Amino acid sequence: MSWHGHLALNYRHDGTRTVVADRHTGPLRILQSLYPEGAGICHNVLVHPPAGIAGGDVLGIDARVQAGAHAFITTPGATRFYRSTGEQALQAVSVQVDDGARLEWLPLETLCYPRLLAENRMAFSLAPDAEMMGWDVLALGLPASGAPFNAGRFTQEIRLGDGTRDIWLERGTVDGTDRRLLDSPLGWAGRSVMATMWFAAGAALPTNRRDTLLADAREAIAAHALAPTAGATSPHTQVVVVRALAHRVEPAMQLLTSVWTRWRKTAWNLPAPTPRIWRV
Repeated sequence: MSWHGHLALNYRHDGTRTVVADRHTGPLRILQSLYPEGAGICHNVLVHPPAGIAGGDVLGIDARVQAGAHAFITTPGATRFYRSTGEQALQAVSVQVDDGARLEWLPLETLCYPRLLAENRMAFSLAPDAEMMGWDVLALGLPASGAPFNAGRFTQEIRLGDGTRDIWLERGTVDGTDRRLLDSPLGWAGRSVMATMWFAAGAALPTNRRDTLLADAREAIAAHALAPTAGATSPHTQVVVVRALAHRVEPAMQLLTSVWTRWRKTAWNLPAPTPRIWRV
């Protein structure tokens, strides 16, 4: 039996705080809205009670962040894509961020079990005066349990745009039998974790602001143990990207959190209190 779940989120600013209306079908929902930073920023935790996504499961998340709203979205634990006996699993995320709105899309890691067959699509559409931060931490196999990722296929797509065109698009498939990709220094270099983080705007970032975001990321990388396998670049005038390879999830998450802390201060003049759910 496969699970089909859908969650629709609509964030708006009601004049005093950011509030969210949600509709769900199937095993996908949010916990209560939290305001650890005050009324302007709504924190939500996405919950999928089955705890994993198996072959044949289809999960869809659609969200809109309206003008003046600030949404912070995370998860209580890893998103697990389980082994498949032949059917593909799919998770599709589509988010629209309106003018004057901000989004932080910061889920915990995605775990790819050996012999999975799955696809994970993320699409974020930004209005000209919208901004967002997001990250994705992809972990292959269960090396601590003696189950390396040596079979299975996982396709991932991250799409940033304005609704009519892409400003940054990454789509790739990891095949557990493709040792050239997984072991080569031009690929995963024998690591099992790839972390990606981005800051994106709906219009071109001023050069000095983009340079400051890059400098912040590079400073965090230089001070971290993953410095030899991490870097920051700006592939488009509207996007800054950080990428790191690691053997374990924890160092990758530590690095991204360090960059997030700096970017929040630089870009939005906000502190970065670590959500309690990340410490559980």
